[in-house]
Parts: sequence; structure tokens; C-alpha cells
Amino acid sequence: MPELPEVQTVVAALGPRLIGRRIARVDLRRTDILCPAGTDLPPLLSGRSIRDIRRRGKRIIFVLDNGDCFFIHLGMTGRLSFAVATDPAEPHTHLELAFSPQPNAADLVLRFSDPRRFGGIWWVGAGAPDAGMGPEPLTLRSSALASLLLQTTRNVKAALLDQSLVAGLGNIYVDESLFLARLNPLRRANSLTRKETGRLSRAIKLTLRKAIAHRGSTLRDYRDTDGEAGGFQSLHRVYDRADLPCRRCRTPITRIVVGGRSTHFCPECQPAS
Repeated sequence: MPELPEVQTVVAALGPRLIGRRIARVDLRRTDILCPAGTDLPPLLSGRSIRDIRRRGKRIIFVLDNGDCFFIHLGMTGRLSFAVATDPAEPHTHLELAFSPQPNAADLVLRFSDPRRFGGIWWVGAGAPDAGMGPEPLTLRSSALASLLLQTTRNVKAALLDQSLVAGLGNIYVDESLFLARLNPLRRANSLTRKETGRLSRAIKLTLRKAIAHRGSTLRDYRDTDGEAGGFQSLHRVYDRADLPCRRCRTPITRIVVGGRSTHFCPECQPAS
């Protein structure tokens, strides 16, 4: 699933090419990807211009010139891609937005495809597109993270995956951050000391910034808007490295399932106690 670095990479590519452009045509090919159900999206978008595109957690938020907004969540296999209008659409393309032409440029379209359909499009209108979401991990202070973790008895892995607690983290970057902070994923979140929470806060920020600099991680499905893979997967310390030697101590990386989610850690560098 695309997480904060992958979504940030997509948003960074969308803005320069779409902000200020008018939506000339809306081709919605599946209605079951829309929320709320029954939303008549084409007339809400047609003729409107894109005022802003920003990321919040794992959401890609589009703000229109009238102040209304919608967001796209990529889910597990979702992808936004640019194309020329005459290019054939790839399978499982559910939405195509065509934009007003520009001089000396091919007609640009933005396509949303999602084979497994865990993602979708949420129409928010004048509402808040980040309702119910926790704070951003890149700007969250260590003291604030400590206060949030003290409120839950869940293990720290599960707590950090909770988007209402901290928005944008997923399996990859939680595992990588916990390794860097030398914290076992099964530790109870409210048992962390201030020193440990400080290490974790720094590890999260460092991991995310490095991943953004490498345009995210591509393990299977993720590609950016131009079809390019991310590069951070080659720097993973633990994620998707089960049974391979730890890059720090050479102990084999352990994979377990926590709350139905794959979890990778080094039992030597991240002891249980």
C-alpha cells in the first residue's frame, strides 16, 4: 500500500502540471469507487479548475476553484498516471480527467486505476477532507507523540498504524522506524519512556525524509505518475527482508503477523525487553 512517501511523491508531480488547469471532461467508468455512494461526480468536477493539490496522511486532496474538494486514496494497488488523451487506458482504469488544452502541448489526461479496488474517490464538498485523522508524523513533536502513545495499551506497531493517532504511516515505514529506534514492535505503546519516544520520533522523521528523497518504495505495484518505480526499497533494513541477515548485526530478520499485518524486525537489535 502506498504510504506517506509514495503519496508525497505523487502529489509533488501532480501540482506543477495540474494546478490552475480546468477540467474539461470527466469519464467515470465505475461508480462503486465513489464515496458517498450515489455521488454524481462528473457535473461536480466538469468546468472547475484545480486550485490546490496537497497530501494529508495517505490522502491526495484536490481543491477546486469554488472551494469544494475531493480526495483520492490509492488503497493497495491504486495509481494516478498522466497520459496523452489518445493513449489507450491500462486495464482497471476507473476515472479519467481531461484538462483544457494548452498551446503547443498534447491534450493531457489524468487516470486513476486500481485493480484490487481498495482505494477510491471521496467527495467532500465544502467539508473537511482530513476529518478524523491524526497529526502528521513529519511535524509531530516528540512530546506530542509521547502523549498520544500514553493513551493506548496496544503494541507500538498497532498504535502507529492507527491513522486517527498518526496519519500517513503504514507497514513499511513503521517497521523501518522501529528498527532505527531499536524498539520491539510488540512493546506496549504506553510503556515507552520519554527517551525511547524521542528516539522513535527522530527515527520516523529520518526514515520518511529519506524515503521521500528516494521517491518511495516499490515492492510490487507502486509507480509514480510517469510510471517510474521508487528507490527506497533497496535501503530497507527490515521490511520484506525476512530471514535475511540484519544489516547491523547479521542476525536473521524475523517476520511475524501482528493484527493481521506482516511485521519485520531484528530480534537482536530490537529485543522484547
